[in-house]
Amino acid sequence: MSAPRTTAPGSQLIETPERVALRRAVADLGGRYGSAYYLGKARAGQPADELWAEAGKAGYLGVNLPAEYGGGGGGITDLAIVLEELGTAGCPLLLLIVSPAICGTVIARYGTEEQKRQWLPGLADGSRRMAFGITEPDAGSNSHRISTVARRDGEDWLLTGRKVFVSGIDHCDAVLFVARTEDARTGKLKPALFVVPRDTPGFEYRPIPMELVSPERQFQVFLDDVRLPAEALVGDENAGLLQLFAGLNPERIMTAAFSLGLARQALGKAVEYARTRVVWSTPIGAHQGLAHPLAQCAVEIELARLMTQKAALLYDEGEDAAAGEAANMAKYAAGEAAARTVDQAVQTLGGNGLTQEYGLGALLAATRVGRVAPVSREMVLNYVAQHTLGLPKSY
Repeated sequence: MSAPRTTAPGSQLIETPERVALRRAVADLGGRYGSAYYLGKARAGQPADELWAEAGKAGYLGVNLPAEYGGGGGGITDLAIVLEELGTAGCPLLLLIVSPAICGTVIARYGTEEQKRQWLPGLADGSRRMAFGITEPDAGSNSHRISTVARRDGEDWLLTGRKVFVSGIDHCDAVLFVARTEDARTGKLKPALFVVPRDTPGFEYRPIPMELVSPERQFQVFLDDVRLPAEALVGDENAGLLQLFAGLNPERIMTAAFSLGLARQALGKAVEYARTRVVWSTPIGAHQGLAHPLAQCAVEIELARLMTQKAALLYDEGEDAAAGEAANMAKYAAGEAAARTVDQAVQTLGGNGLTQEYGLGALLAATRVGRVAPVSREMVLNYVAQHTLGLPKSY
């Protein structure tokens, strides 16, 4: 019998030779660490620094960032491959969504020359990390209700507000915060982005106890008149949502890649178990009651992966409107596929599916990330109903 595939099926047909080679190289790197390393770090409350450093040295963390600042000169399509393959190997590095994808992309597109020189080389090689703060306790998925305010004080800015579910602050050098500036002429509040070093006075963060088994912890943040120099602002304070969605669309695409990695990891374990577990003189995978659900999972994973590739390619081509629609669809499809696949994998293994030996139990909680963050599946359906189908807005 042939072994289960270790790389994404069909990748040779729809990706360039360079991207196929990238998949294989990242899969090899992830395979040398595996889920035992990742879960061991997570359960010990430690970051996956060794893997992060090696991935950075190999150029994988900054594959999407401009070459003139130490990156690989590729796009989100390439970085999504990195996260998907690491996740498939058992090492879904959540901070890949945040540091190079969101923060690196925003700074590369809208940062000043000084901001690019200061941050992009470190984000590319992994020596520096940046978190992202947008979610607030009272705003939820409604980014239009952000209440964190940045106001002028001479040449400086004063930042005040609160954020929740900010990933990995304790191992990041700074956070890219989304705030709202007050327009003196109209009184309206407009979103703006600020880089805030972690040790800035008035910046306090506390861990949020989570059931997730992950090396990256979640934090709530308190900003109390945090004084920032003028150069902390990324881009134009009056640009509105344009700059914000330069980071949010990659976030959705990368979250889809995160979910795909979890799904493929779970499916690989379930298939191997079904091939080798013998009950009543035949492998359990011979029974259609298990074989067909696993085959259905494979179909759903492949469809979600194709949608993710479409979204990433559209984004890299500068088709922002089309990329936004595709990114939402990809995030939804991959989240649903991952949840169903992990559930079916646990069912296939029976009691073994909940043992630490196989690591599937930890994936049950992890797959929920793709269904509730960075935007819930219900809000994605609202988006598709309104923008794709042209139905009346419901909220």
